[in-house]
Amino acid sequence: MKQILIEIDDRCARDLQRVAPAKKRVRAEFIRLALRHAIDIALDRATESAYRTRPLGGGVDSADLVGWDTDNKLARLGARRRKAPRRRTAKTKNRAA
Repeated sequence: MKQILIEIDDRCARDLQRVAPAKKRVRAEFIRLALRHAIDIALDRATESAYRTRPLGGGVDSADLVGWDTDNKLARLGARRRKAPRRRTAKTKNRAA
């Protein structure tokens, strides 16, 4: 795992102390999650920008289906699942009586 050292302004430090106090030992995980979230947003923006620059075509060509397994059971709609029978508890037994 890499370590980085950053400087933050007083307001950011105060807010960080409020949401992730150093005494509770959750600060490092909070910062990792916040950083991961910011990176994901930046990558999503870059992907969105790329698609806006070169959008995909609207239809499906035969070349798109090359290698597609038409008998793929996972690609079919699933069979309807029956609901499991409800267990009768003492509370529901008393209501039925």
